[in-house]
Amino acid sequence: MNVIEIKPDIFWVGAVDWAVRDFHGYVTPGGTTYNNYLIIDEEVTLIDTVKHDFLEVGVSNVKSLIDPARIKHIVINHIENDHMGALGRIMEIVPFDVTIYATKNGKAGMARFFDTSKWHIQVVKTGDELKIGKYTLLFIESPMIHWPDSMMTYVKEAKLLLSQDAFGQHMATTARFDDEFIDCASITELEDATIDYYANILMPFGKLIQTKINEIKKMGLEIDMIAPDHGIIWRRNPVRAFEMYLDMAANKARERVVIIYDTMWHSTEQMILPLMRGMRDEGMDCKVIKLRATPMSVAIKEFWKARACLIGSPTLNNEVFPSIAEFIVHLRGLRPKDRLMGAFGSYGWGGGAVKWLYEKFKGMKLPVIEPGIQVQYMPSVEDNENCYEFGRNFAKEVRKYNKSFLEAGASSL
Repeated sequence: MNVIEIKPDIFWVGAVDWAVRDFHGYVTPGGTTYNNYLIIDEEVTLIDTVKHDFLEVGVSNVKSLIDPARIKHIVINHIENDHMGALGRIMEIVPFDVTIYATKNGKAGMARFFDTSKWHIQVVKTGDELKIGKYTLLFIESPMIHWPDSMMTYVKEAKLLLSQDAFGQHMATTARFDDEFIDCASITELEDATIDYYANILMPFGKLIQTKINEIKKMGLEIDMIAPDHGIIWRRNPVRAFEMYLDMAANKARERVVIIYDTMWHSTEQMILPLMRGMRDEGMDCKVIKLRATPMSVAIKEFWKARACLIGSPTLNNEVFPSIAEFIVHLRGLRPKDRLMGAFGSYGWGGGAVKWLYEKFKGMKLPVIEPGIQVQYMPSVEDNENCYEFGRNFAKEVRKYNKSFLEAGASSL
């Protein structure tokens, strides 16, 4: 991929990873990009690096523009491996007195990856500036969005926010900008990828994200481009990126039920049709996800998009089914809020899965509709009728819950 000028004398020098399909457990069917940026000014500045696997691509991109010996500053917005992995190689080809800029946590973390004893690392905090010529860099700390070291860099004269992982997506494309991507795909696809990224990585940090975006607004920064470290650069509509993040940080969702389930001998699966019929007759939108047929990250995204979730599991050895347990552990780590929960399932001689699920929901401090519904062995005609009524009642409760959420000052997506 050739370098691309995103602003006058500011270049994308990253790498496109067309082949990656697993990003530390997050399924990436569309690949990803490792975006980093080079500013050619009186004092040449490199912003972040690429994943170690692509270090020669990153180095080659820089060399296609300048002699690396001209680099005076390196800004590390985030020390995760996919953004700092090539730093060791970069330090071999830049002047020995180059200055690295990072947060206090960034400097400490960097020393866990590299021998930094001979590196000149300048700790920066929110409000600190670096004048490099016609451009001025303003540093904005963003701890836990999504690591403790995280920060953003704002190029004042270019009205450009280099946002590290915030506002990104895992997508490998030939398009670098939102307007180019939308011309060949759709805005829905871009927004869905943004939601996917947020749900699987940034869900736990909603309050911090709200605070940080409001802080940026109070700083009065003019932003006409947002360049994240993954995916598409927001050029045509950067405001939309902020709007989406504020919506997601406020836990907004669609008035919908997502049924996430797994099944052993199809008994639990057979309960879904009457459940859905009951919800449909109450006018409730519904989506069904079978876990062993669906990547975990997709199930998490669909959970996040819906106001309510029904989880179905057979009982195995008096416990929940293993794939369901895995989902719950993953979900618990993301600390979801404002999602109404319920459970259903089947059992043979001893039930336990539904009880287990409600204990986990309550442990996550999620609101629940209980009791759930269980059937023994295969659903009977009476069981199907009970499932239908449970579906109708659950839909009614979802509508009430969503109404109270809206009245509290939020809105649906």
